[in-house]
Amino acid sequence: MSSDLTAINKFSCPACGAEAVWNPAKKALICPYCGTESPAEIKADGSLVAESDLIESLRNLSDEDRGWAAERKTVRCQSCNAISVFEEKRVAQRCDFCGSPALMAVDDIKAPIRPSGLLPFNVAESAVREQIRQWYGSHWFAPNNLKGKAMTDTVHGVYLPYWTFDAQVAAQWEAEAGFYYYVRNSKGESERRVRWEHASGALEHFFDDTLVPASRGVHEKLLLQLEPFPTTTEIKPYDPGYLSGWVVEQYQIDLIGAAQASRARMDSAVRGMCSSQVPGDTQRNLQVQADYSAQTFKHILLPVWLLAYTYGTKSYQVTVNGSTGKITGEYPISWIKVALVTLLGLIVLFIIMYFNSK
Repeated sequence: MSSDLTAINKFSCPACGAEAVWNPAKKALICPYCGTESPAEIKADGSLVAESDLIESLRNLSDEDRGWAAERKTVRCQSCNAISVFEEKRVAQRCDFCGSPALMAVDDIKAPIRPSGLLPFNVAESAVREQIRQWYGSHWFAPNNLKGKAMTDTVHGVYLPYWTFDAQVAAQWEAEAGFYYYVRNSKGESERRVRWEHASGALEHFFDDTLVPASRGVHEKLLLQLEPFPTTTEIKPYDPGYLSGWVVEQYQIDLIGAAQASRARMDSAVRGMCSSQVPGDTQRNLQVQADYSAQTFKHILLPVWLLAYTYGTKSYQVTVNGSTGKITGEYPISWIKVALVTLLGLIVLFIIMYFNSK
């Protein structure tokens, strides 16, 4: 590993300015002079993606940590409100997220927190187009002319904004554990009853890269269905060169909002893990007390192939995970096909009932 570490950029101690040293045991950059710890992640290739302490960043974030480290143009779509960022030389005529021509240049948006890492595109555009064509064909209830209305040659790649959060949690739980047993009633029938017992336990868990999407341009349910992304193994340190030729969406869910969403997701996961520890056949009155520590975050960009189209009066999106190739999307329903299937089902049911009655 020592040979790999020579490729890592030097990182200064945030307290005294001396060069910090990577400590694999603590998974942090340690200053040998003043002892200050800076949480970070080191990747298999020796590259390092710095983690930022969540509490400290919520209190104060300098302007030096903002912006894209390159000249970019920013526009807001007046239809879907997505904020797109791209190279100065590009002229945007339509929104990359909904296809609307109603774009407005914006200069008054505060520069965003600079990403600390990103995932490059691994899936080729040609493969994505074929994949989308097959995806359309697999949905029988879609209108027959959908392929013509949603042209795959309009697919394009975008980098979407995400926040990731790490945290160590120590939880204590109490609940009533229920155990089933059976008795015979006065009619001789078996009845199920529950014997309740007090139960308690403890849980230790580390959340690593809990994702919170910060996009407004792509529909939220599609973003959740695109997961997972290999953020813990393949993330690259941010370099504006990766964004050359690509559209980037600027986050509209800020760090505070994302931190709240992350905590809600972690709380739900912790409650589920504690619930799974309760013995017995059923449970009630589960109470969980969770304490969080070592909370860090990253702002990262993740690759998504996007196709946006309009069918009738409604807008639809098809998305492909630019790292794994996973596809998910929306499509209109042909109510004629639905009616035909329903009618066919009723006819089959009528025939079965007819013969059973004889």
